Amino acid sequence: MPNVPLIDLQAQYRTIKADIDRAIQRVLDSGQFILGAEVEALEQEVAVFCGTKYAVAVASGTDALVLSLRARGIKAGQEVITTAYSFFATTEAILAVGAIPVFVDIDVKSYTIDPEQVARAVSPRTTAIIPVHLYGHPCAMDRLMAIAKTHRLTVIEDCAQAIGAQFQGTPVGSFGDAAALSFYPSKNLGGYGDGGMVVTNDATLAEQVRLLRAHGSRERYQHVAVGMNSRLDELQAAILRVKLQHLEAWNDARRHRARLYHEAFHRHQANEIILPQELPLCSHVYHLYSIRLKEREKVQAHLAQQGIATQVAYPSTIPSQPALASSATRAEPCPNAEQVAQEILSLPMYPELTPALIDRVVSEIVRARS
Repeated sequence: MPNVPLIDLQAQYRTIKADIDRAIQRVLDSGQFILGAEVEALEQEVAVFCGTKYAVAVASGTDALVLSLRARGIKAGQEVITTAYSFFATTEAILAVGAIPVFVDIDVKSYTIDPEQVARAVSPRTTAIIPVHLYGHPCAMDRLMAIAKTHRLTVIEDCAQAIGAQFQGTPVGSFGDAAALSFYPSKNLGGYGDGGMVVTNDATLAEQVRLLRAHGSRERYQHVAVGMNSRLDELQAAILRVKLQHLEAWNDARRHRARLYHEAFHRHQANEIILPQELPLCSHVYHLYSIRLKEREKVQAHLAQQGIATQVAYPSTIPSQPALASSATRAEPCPNAEQVAQEILSLPMYPELTPALIDRVVSEIVRARS
């Protein structure tokens, strides 16, 4: 039996090989490799896709968060509320600007930040909220934006896993003051290396990010701010422009495969396994298809023996990370996040995944639990 990878980037490349190869050759022929026409075109195209006025390409999704915080003037000692359950980069960005991460619990159905917990965590030092659209499921942006408006807080959406997802028919990334995208290769829109982007409707914020990403300089050797080196290269931009043309279809394919997983689990009567949900008014893009089950280690070991790749994203909450032991943080009780961390298991998910392979994955999970 063939192995089943968590994601198959080679299969994706084969479907668009000619266009990718032409795009790469176009950049090589141009001799322009940093902040050229490909980056500018990608910025315009991503802004349209995300429903924002501006987009600024940077070197990674983490940099997109850091630069968004800096551009909004978030400073040392101020508090930023975020989820206790996500990838560590969200917290790194807050700490990078000297701010204090305040961790709150998640909604147990969507695995995204719980707005009620956010409202309770607001203090006089709170200046911003970073909601994470985890696994491709949108956060409850209506409630979060209402909290932000009441308390005059900045909202920076972490859309690293959710480009193309929608809440109430509106693309994620277009609600807050800014949003961060990641183009890490495994993402729904992934490059062939690191990359990221800030999207926003705020002209001043966009201009500030452009300034900061290039050493605080608008003209060579004239530095009006202390910035950083965070530039997306032309090769990555050209590759991403090709892939962006397919992103909507690929997201639809992921949604279809999620339905096939759901049907297979129901067909096998695996009722004790908690499947991912798509809450009302939300459009999930299934960056990961993550189930919950009590026998995770046993099932994961069995699947590995059968050549089926899985991932535990994430095995612990952010407040429990050793790196934060000496950092200034504040954490509310997070029982939902702690429970999910003990039970979550992500299964193979990519647009080229066949129905037969999906059925095989589910069959082996049922077999491992019997």
